[in-house]
Amino acid sequence: MTAIRTVGICGAGGTMGAGIAIVAARGGFNTISYDRSQEALERSHNATIAFFEKSVERGKMTPGERGRTVKAMRSTTDLDVLGECDLIIEAVFEELSVKRDLLRALDAVCEPRTIFASNTSTLSITEIAAGSKRPHKVVGMHFCLPAQLMKLIEMSPGLLTSEETFQSAWQWTLACGQIPVKTQDKPGFILNALLVPFNNDAIRAVEAGVASAADIDKALKTALGYKMGPLELIDLIGLDTQVRLSEAFYPITLDGRAAAPPLLRRMVAAGLLGRKSGQGFFRYEGEAMFGA
Repeated sequence: MTAIRTVGICGAGGTMGAGIAIVAARGGFNTISYDRSQEALERSHNATIAFFEKSVERGKMTPGERGRTVKAMRSTTDLDVLGECDLIIEAVFEELSVKRDLLRALDAVCEPRTIFASNTSTLSITEIAAGSKRPHKVVGMHFCLPAQLMKLIEMSPGLLTSEETFQSAWQWTLACGQIPVKTQDKPGFILNALLVPFNNDAIRAVEAGVASAADIDKALKTALGYKMGPLELIDLIGLDTQVRLSEAFYPITLDGRAAAPPLLRRMVAAGLLGRKSGQGFFRYEGEAMFGA
């Protein structure tokens, strides 16, 4: 199996990428956060430091652990720096061409041993891997948002993913203290195959005037024991992300429940994107990158 010591995160200026970087560094791995935007990297760095401070305050991390974890992390806007990585996890825009272009660029700077993992939530791992000259070294690794708090990782081999690649990635997730499950390379894997239609159903309930967003979430959390209601979750991932998920999922499944509701599109058009804009189905104040 591939020995993994240094991990690169592409798209680390975003909420998901920043959370994955925390998971990697907290697991004891040298972690390189890459993004094309220096401003986004600085923003995620500040949010990461604040997250660690709260972790220490709550007794979930010692000051020594915080220091070691921060020391293991560095950031860059230079893709060539990722050439030293053993594993690279991409958490970039959920569009096939974007992910394929990134893998082609990584092919040129990374050693043959390097494993490429995609955090895609809806796209085919096999189709993403077709953008690389090493499809046998590409695997699906879908983290849950927020990655630094949620343990589950959906592990999905593509048609050409080697068993060695899959097992190396699987063992890495265990070393980070995560909980992997194996899924097939099918639309939405487990979570989004169920969540995209369900979340849209919650939006349609608001749209139809069944109840307020707060009462819908309260009912589901109380009755089903969810820690977060579907509308809170949509605010966390971003209403624009929910639209993209729907647009990626619906053409593949032709499930009417997966189609983006009109209310969702209107809210996105109005700039009501959820936590990152300060308002979605609920209002938010302050730095909300990690849903604090």
